[in-house]
Amino acid sequence: MTSLFEPYDLAGLRLSNRILMAPMTRARAMNDTPDELTALYYSQRAGAGLIVSEGAPISIEGRGYLFNPGLYTPEQAKGWRTVTDAVHAAGGRIFAQLWHVGRVSHTSLQKDGAAPVSSTSARAENSNAFTYDADGNPANVPASMPRAIETAEVARVTQDFVRAARMAIDAGFDGVELHGANGYLFDQFINGAVNDRTDKYGGSIDNRLRFLLETMDAVSDAVGGNRVGVRISPFGRLYDMRPFDDEAETWLCLAEELNFRKPAYVHLSDQLTMGLPGIPDGFAASFCDGFRGTLIAAGGFDREKGEKAIAEGHLSLIAIGKDFISNPDLVERMKNGWPLAEPDRATFYGQWGEKGYTDYPSYKPGKDAHGY
Repeated sequence: MTSLFEPYDLAGLRLSNRILMAPMTRARAMNDTPDELTALYYSQRAGAGLIVSEGAPISIEGRGYLFNPGLYTPEQAKGWRTVTDAVHAAGGRIFAQLWHVGRVSHTSLQKDGAAPVSSTSARAENSNAFTYDADGNPANVPASMPRAIETAEVARVTQDFVRAARMAIDAGFDGVELHGANGYLFDQFINGAVNDRTDKYGGSIDNRLRFLLETMDAVSDAVGGNRVGVRISPFGRLYDMRPFDDEAETWLCLAEELNFRKPAYVHLSDQLTMGLPGIPDGFAASFCDGFRGTLIAAGGFDREKGEKAIAEGHLSLIAIGKDFISNPDLVERMKNGWPLAEPDRATFYGQWGEKGYTDYPSYKPGKDAHGY
C-alpha cells in the first residue's frame, strides 16, 4: 500500500512525502509584505511534501482583508524571496497561492474607494471583509456592493494573475496555485446562481468556466503548465455561493477541461470542516473519471483517513491545514504516532507577532504534545 510518507513526483518536482500544507490566511503581514517572521513560519513547516502559501492578492483590487502579503509590488516579491529561500534551505517545496477575492471586499480596501469587481452586481450576503472600521480599528465589516466587471476588463484581471505568477517564480516559488475556491472571484463566475451575466462569461457552463480556463492558459504560457495548480471547491457554499441546476455537470465539465490542460495538480477544498455542506459522497470518483492527473483534497484528514484516501486511488496527496499551525513538525508527528498539539484559535489571525505563529515547538519524545 502506498504510504503518505513516500516521495511523489509532482510534474517533475520531487516531493519528500504526500502531505501538503494547505493555504491558510494568517493576517500577520502588517505592511502587506512578508517579513522575517513569515520566513521563519514557513521554514519551520518545510517537512511538508509541499507548502501552498496563504493567499497572496494579485493586486490592490484583489484584496479583501488587511495584513495579507501580496504579489504585486517589488517589495512584496523581495519579501517572498526570503520565504522561499528559507523553505528551500530547510529542504521544502513551496507554491504561491494567487488570490483575487472579487466581491468579498470593501470599498475602503479598493483604490480610490471603488466598488469591488465580480461576475455580478449582487452583494455577497452574510459575508465580511476585514478592514478598518469607522474608529480606525481592524474589524470584520459587511462586504460592499460590487459592480459587474465589464467584458473587456476580464482580460486585464487575467493579466494581473500572469504578472503575479511571473513575480512568484522570480521570487523563488516552485509554482503557483490559482485560488478558484471558496466563493472568491473565479468561483463567482463559475457559480450559475451568482453569475447573472449575458456576455461570453455567463449563461452556459462553457461561458462560466471561461474566465478560469483563460487565466490558467495564460499563466501556464507564462510560467509553464507544470508549475500551475488550481484550487476549487465543488458544491461550496462559503460567501453566499448558492446551489444551481447544473452544478454537478459544471464541475465534471471542468474536470475534463483540466485534464486536457494537464496542470501540476487540482486541489479540492471540502468545506465540511468549516461547518458547511461537504462534497457529496462519490464525487471524487466521478471527478477522477474526467481528470486523471494529480488530485489533492483538503478536509479533516489525519493519518488514518489520509492513508485510506491514498489507498483508494482517488487522491495523490492529502492537504492538511489547522494541524500545521500548532505542529510545525506535523509530518514527523504523524509518521511516528506522536501526539498533536492543539492550536490557540484566538491567535489564528491578526497582530500577535510570534505568538501563535512561530512559537509552537517541535515535539520532543518524552515531553507532552507541546514539546514541554
